[in-house]
Amino acid sequence: MASTTAPAAQPSTAAPIYVDTQHDDMVHDAQLDYYGVKLATSSSDRTVKIYNVSSSAYEHAATLTGADGPVWQVSWAHPKFGVILACACFDGSILIFQETRPRDWTLVHAAKQLHESSVNSVSFAPHEFGLMCAGASSDGRVSILTHQSDNSWSVEYIQDNALGVNAVSWAPYGAYHDAAAAAASAMDNEEDVEEEQPRLVTGGCDNRIRFWIKSKETGVWVEDEKSNKFGTEVQHSDWVRDVAWAPCILPNVNIVASCSEDRRVIIWTQKSDTSEEWKPTLLHTFDSPVWRLSWSVTGHMLAVSSGDNDVTLWKSGLDGVWTQMDTTLDAESSSTAPPQAQG
Repeated sequence: MASTTAPAAQPSTAAPIYVDTQHDDMVHDAQLDYYGVKLATSSSDRTVKIYNVSSSAYEHAATLTGADGPVWQVSWAHPKFGVILACACFDGSILIFQETRPRDWTLVHAAKQLHESSVNSVSFAPHEFGLMCAGASSDGRVSILTHQSDNSWSVEYIQDNALGVNAVSWAPYGAYHDAAAAAASAMDNEEDVEEEQPRLVTGGCDNRIRFWIKSKETGVWVEDEKSNKFGTEVQHSDWVRDVAWAPCILPNVNIVASCSEDRRVIIWTQKSDTSEEWKPTLLHTFDSPVWRLSWSVTGHMLAVSSGDNDVTLWKSGLDGVWTQMDTTLDAESSSTAPPQAQG
C-alpha cells in the first residue's frame, strides 16, 4: 500500500485587517467578542459600531445610538447570556444592548445618570457569577449592575477614591480556588463547597490600584484588606489608566497588570493566597503614556497600547523575565488619548 506524506506546514502569511470604521470622530475602544467574529468600536461621535469580521474581511452590521456624549469603552458579555454589549459613556451612563436577531440590536437597559460624572471603563464579570457588569467613574465610584430574574437590573456602588476611577477589571473565576478544601469536601461527600466571591481590581487618579470583594457575610462590596498589601519596589507616580487581571494559569498564582501616564507598566504577582503581598515587577518604561492593556485568553501574553501609536506584545519566560515579542506600528494616524477623568 502506498504511503502518503502530509504536506509541510506553511508559515502564516495572513496580513492584518484595517477596519475603516466610518466614525465621525475619534475612536476610543475596539473589542472583539468571545468568538472573535464580532467587533465593537466606540467613538466620540456618540455611537458604537458593530462589524462582522473574519480572517480576511469585515462588514458593517449595525450602529448603536443612545449615548448623550462620547462612548469611552465597550465590553461583551459571555455568550451564554446571548449577544450583549455594555457601553461606558461620558454622560455618566452605562448602556446595555442585545442583538435579538442578526443585525437587529435593542437597548435592553439604559442606566442613565448612573454616575455624577463620566463612566470611563466598563467590564462584564465572569459568567459563573451571573450577568453582572462594573463601571468605573470620574466621580470616584464603581457601580455594579446585576441582572435580576424579573429582567430588571439592580445597582450597587463602591466608593473608591475622590479623585476618580479610570479602570476596572474582574478576577477570573477560580482565582483563589482552595483545591485542598474542595478535595476534602469531596471525600467527606459534602455538597456545600464554599462559594467563591466575586472580586475586582480598580485603577485610579490617585496613582493606585485597589482590590475589592463582595463580602460573604453582608453581601456588600468592601475593600479587600487582605489583598491590599503591595511591595514597594516599584510604584506608579501618575494616574493609573488601565488594569487587567490575567486569566488563571497556575493554582493560586494571580497576576494583574497596570499601566499609567507615568509611561510604565507594572506586573503585580501574588502567590499562595490573599494574605500574601502583591510583588510588583516593572515590565517596561515606554516613551509615552500607556493607555490600555489586554491579556491573551491563555494569560501568557500581554498587549500594551501606548501613546506613541504603538501596540507591543510581551511574554514572560520560565525565569519570570518579560520580553517583547512583536510590535504593530500605525504609521497612518496619530494616537488617540482616552478620556480625562474630570468632573
